[in-house]
Amino acid sequence: MLVSDSFAPEIADLIETGRDFHRRGWSLGTSSNYSVVVSREPLTLLMTGSGFDKGRLQPEQFLLVDENATAVGKTPLKPSAEALLHTALTKHGAGAVLHTHSVAATVLSEHFLKDGSLRISGYEMLKGLSGISTHESEAVIEIYPNTQDIASLASVIESRLADATNPLRHGFLMAGHGLYTWGENLAAARRQIEVLEFLFEVVTQKRLLTGSF
Repeated sequence: MLVSDSFAPEIADLIETGRDFHRRGWSLGTSSNYSVVVSREPLTLLMTGSGFDKGRLQPEQFLLVDENATAVGKTPLKPSAEALLHTALTKHGAGAVLHTHSVAATVLSEHFLKDGSLRISGYEMLKGLSGISTHESEAVIEIYPNTQDIASLASVIESRLADATNPLRHGFLMAGHGLYTWGENLAAARRQIEVLEFLFEVVTQKRLLTGSF
């Protein structure tokens, strides 16, 4: 049975997500990758295949990957080179993972790479992030250098997620690349993307207005 037959509702939601993100300028060209968990035992993700325009996704452009980010079953499609980041996040409870390439995220990730994180506080929209209930909070979005060694980065991400005292939360940036975020399901992950991308735009515009770049 085809993946598109077995997971039609999930695929439809991911196709709509791609169209929405493309329209907003967050997933242009063939950039970005999205996944949702369709099984926990064994861990299996439904994921966008590599190299497809996210604004024009088709049902046959999705595949299943296992906990090692290896394609499940016979398929001509390839998982994204970054699929290990998706499996690292879902091993720690995420039900959906979204990766975008907005202009604001790209610019801010390069500018703040030397600091290791982007800190955002004082905005009402912070309350849209998981676990935040007041604008008098600070979101710390960690930034990692862009790399082709995704296995090593995935190991770092797993270590940060497992940190009992200060775990990685909300999302992270790859410098000059883009944003990764997640949620217990696709709706929650989309909410996190919308909130973070809004905040990135606010920070960018404020810095342009004040000449801080």
